Amino acid sequence: MKIATKDNPALKMVQESLEKAKCCKNYNIFVSLFEKEALEKAKEIDEKIKNGEKVGRLAGVPYALKDNYLTKIGTTTASAHILEPFEAPLDATIVKQLEAEGAILIGKVNLDSFAHGGSTENSYFGPTLNSKDQTRVAGGSSGGSAVVVALDIVQFATGSDTGGSIRQPASFNGVFGLKPTYGATSRYGVVAMASSLDCMGFFTKTADDLNLLMEICAKNDPKDLTSLPDFYDGAASKVKKVGIIKNFDNDSVNLDVRKAVKSATETLKKKGYEIVELEMPVVENYALAVYYVIQPAEVASNLSRYDGIRYGFRSKNSERLDDLFSNTRDEGFMKENKRRIMIGNFVLSSGSYDAYFLKAAKARTMIIKEYEDAFKKCDVIMTPVAPNPAFKLGEKVNDPVAMYLEDIMTVPVNLAGLPGLSVPFSESKEGLPIGIQLIGPRRSDKTLIEFSKELN
Repeated sequence: MKIATKDNPALKMVQESLEKAKCCKNYNIFVSLFEKEALEKAKEIDEKIKNGEKVGRLAGVPYALKDNYLTKIGTTTASAHILEPFEAPLDATIVKQLEAEGAILIGKVNLDSFAHGGSTENSYFGPTLNSKDQTRVAGGSSGGSAVVVALDIVQFATGSDTGGSIRQPASFNGVFGLKPTYGATSRYGVVAMASSLDCMGFFTKTADDLNLLMEICAKNDPKDLTSLPDFYDGAASKVKKVGIIKNFDNDSVNLDVRKAVKSATETLKKKGYEIVELEMPVVENYALAVYYVIQPAEVASNLSRYDGIRYGFRSKNSERLDDLFSNTRDEGFMKENKRRIMIGNFVLSSGSYDAYFLKAAKARTMIIKEYEDAFKKCDVIMTPVAPNPAFKLGEKVNDPVAMYLEDIMTVPVNLAGLPGLSVPFSESKEGLPIGIQLIGPRRSDKTLIEFSKELN
């Protein structure tokens, strides 16, 4: 991480980042910029350096927040009309951790509304464009976070990953993207999507930068009841065996993606790693269906709080209280938000709970067990991040099933609570980035980050 020094002032770094942000407006990355506040903080850090005072490990480093992280400055929108205008009363725990080390927030970036989507096309503010090809999607839901790092506007950005929302846009834009072990980083102060799946993570250009961010943020937080005891400061484990899921190499996966995994496999073989072929039929055949029962159920529960009464948008076309509720939600939620609420309410309904939600919960346990069995045979698992490189804008946005199928290789990791890392590896014949996904047992985050260097 390039931090502020006497020869590299924080003010200079922040000014350069803000200038790049303004020059890249056509990518539709930023929801809000905090120019005044960022410049003031940079001057404070430079003054501390000048006076020989202690500064943090991220002193003067400009960064961007996915706009579902709460901040006292500005507004938090989650790229949703129904949250306009919401001024948060607190900073998310991760924001506090980063800024305690001297990081400087320059702005908040675009996402799919409430993080519902895999392309950042479901944003109230319009789609963010891919960093390599502006006719293609940025990926989602953390599309803005991936693009802002890929374009070198900031050194790192935060994201949230519920079913692939960090790893997929990282792959689509050629940067590192880490979804930590569930509970490794705090969810406190982040707009909830699906509470048993949500993980807070980061986008960077290097593995070492990811490691530093995890050292800072992978801490127990009493305000998050799912937060794990501190574990990240230990040494990385030795990797000897790498598992490959055989059935992920099939005709439904883009040929360039398959070639990338085969190339990565050969690279590791030459370095002396043992390759283990795995059969994981539960993960391959049931994970996506399980995810799209459990996740919408939790979405429906979490979005029930948005009623036009307590905060955010309120419909003006209502004379009765029940009309206010329904009109606010109809006008404030986007199509994909409504789709997930309806699916979630259906699978939780009295006539469907046993047939859908309960079965999905049981199948989730089987998925966890299948991963546990797999890690008895290997130390890490390597797969594609997504079946395709970045697809064209508008190609899948009106076909939710096609969009959901893009998550088939990422959602099992969330269901099992495992760490997953997207590592930039190669390009398609069209020059589009392709990432490799590394998956490890719970609490193996540092091992994945260190091992990712072997793919270079």
